[in-house]
Order: sequence, then C-alpha cells, then structure tokens
Amino acid sequence: MARPENQQEPDDKLARLGNQQESTDELAQQNQQEPTKSWDKHFTKRREAWNTTLRIREKQKLTGFSKVNLVQLNPSELRAYIMKDLKLPRSVLKQLTLWMYEKGVEDFQDMITISKPDRALLDAVATICADDWELLANRHSKDGTEKRAYGVPGNGKHAIESVLMPYDDGRQTACISTQVGCAMNCVFCATGQMGFKRHLTTGEIFEQAARFAFKLKREGKRLSGVVLMGMGEPLANYDNVIAAIRRIQKELGVGWRHITLSTVGLVPMIRRLADERLSITLAISLHSANDE
Repeated sequence: MARPENQQEPDDKLARLGNQQESTDELAQQNQQEPTKSWDKHFTKRREAWNTTLRIREKQKLTGFSKVNLVQLNPSELRAYIMKDLKLPRSVLKQLTLWMYEKGVEDFQDMITISKPDRALLDAVATICADDWELLANRHSKDGTEKRAYGVPGNGKHAIESVLMPYDDGRQTACISTQVGCAMNCVFCATGQMGFKRHLTTGEIFEQAARFAFKLKREGKRLSGVVLMGMGEPLANYDNVIAAIRRIQKELGVGWRHITLSTVGLVPMIRRLADERLSITLAISLHSANDE
C-alpha cells in the first residue's frame, strides 16, 4: 500500500510548485504596479494644490503668469506655500532653499536631492525668478561690469536697470533700482526725465540682487555688496525698500555695512530710517554745485 502513496508525491510537489509560481507571479505583478500606484497617489494627494497657484499669486501680488515666483516669497511665505499649499514635507523646503540660495540653481530639474515627483510638481506650479521679466539688454564692459535692463509688468512699457560691479580685490557689488522712473525730476538725471511710472514691490527689488547672487554662486563667487543707487528714489518707496534690504541681508548674506542706500535728501524719511537702527550706509546725492 506504500507504493501508491509514493506515486502521489510527485503530483503533490507539482501542485505546491504551481501554487508557489502563482504567488511569485502575483508578487511580481504587485511590485510592478506599486511604483505606478505610488506615483498616482503622490499627484492625487497634491492635485488640489495645483489649483491654488493662481490664488496664491494674486494674494501675494507677485509678478509672473501662471506660476508662483518663489524668489519673491519671503521665508515665511515660502514655507507656507511649500508645506501648506503644496503639502510637501519640510525636507523639500530645506533642500529647495539650499539649492536656490546656497548653490544658485534656478532649474528644479537640477535639484537632484529632491524626488522626481516633487520636482515635477514644483516645475508645474512654480518658477525661480519672474518669467514675465524681459531681458531687454545685457552688456559687459572691459572691466567686467555687467549692466542689465529688464522689461517689467505694468501699464505701458516699463523698464528697470541693475548693474553688477566687480572689483580688483574680489568684491562683487550689485546696483539695483527701487522704482520705475522717478518723481524727483532732477534735471541732470536721465531717470528723472522719464517721470514716475510706479513703485517696485519688495520682491522685485530683492529679485534684482538675487539674480546676480545666483549667477555668482554658480561661478563659485558671492555677492558682497548692494547699493540702492539705480532708478528711483529709495526713500519715496520706503516700506518696500526696507523690507527688501532686510531680505538681502538675511537671505543673500550681504552684511548690513555693505548695503548702501542713496537718496536726494528726503529729510522726514531720513529721520524715519534712523529710527530703524539699521547699520547700513546712507549716501546723500549732491544735486547742486554749491550751497546756494
């Protein structure tokens, strides 16, 4: 009677092998589906965030078309947008800030320490630097000075200028604008003859310096100074200018004493600036050959 039982053993083994093969096939199929499910889950979870882009842009009054310009968000606004609106983890915020301000990277796809799905999401809803600024001119002099003219949003044709000035000792100083045009009407000043168009926002003032800072970071250099001596009267756009100066010091790492504000001499605003207790340099522009 033992013989028939032994004859059944190969059939049992084949059945067990068949069951194992089915389990293996199911597991392989499941593993193949998991990346797709994970990817779909990632975007499904954040789909609502994609629809917040326009709302955030309008709320912050940023320049840019359909994407949020991350450079013009201050640290608290950037944290809220990344973690609350896009529902991305704090680690992404940390890496994003590192790539932007420590390495000068302006393309999300180059931020390789951020996952591909998160990079894809950021690329879909955000940008680094305003994508509606038109580079009207970019000129270089023999001494390395770089002068840029940007066309910026506004009613009519609006243009601003910013300059990067290198020095023999390695310093790199950015000269930035604070207004489109100027209302001071100084007869010797070309900007004054343009008339006043509008104030630049805090983000627009900051972004001029940030663009040069990012460029220098990619070249292994750093922005060491900022002078607010471009187009416009800084003290006539007081609140936006002071907020931009604070961001330049904190986020771009430019020391207080390496930031210079130039004014034609608006005395009430100079007194208000003194009350800020900022350790910046104040320059008074001379607009007469004598004191009479």
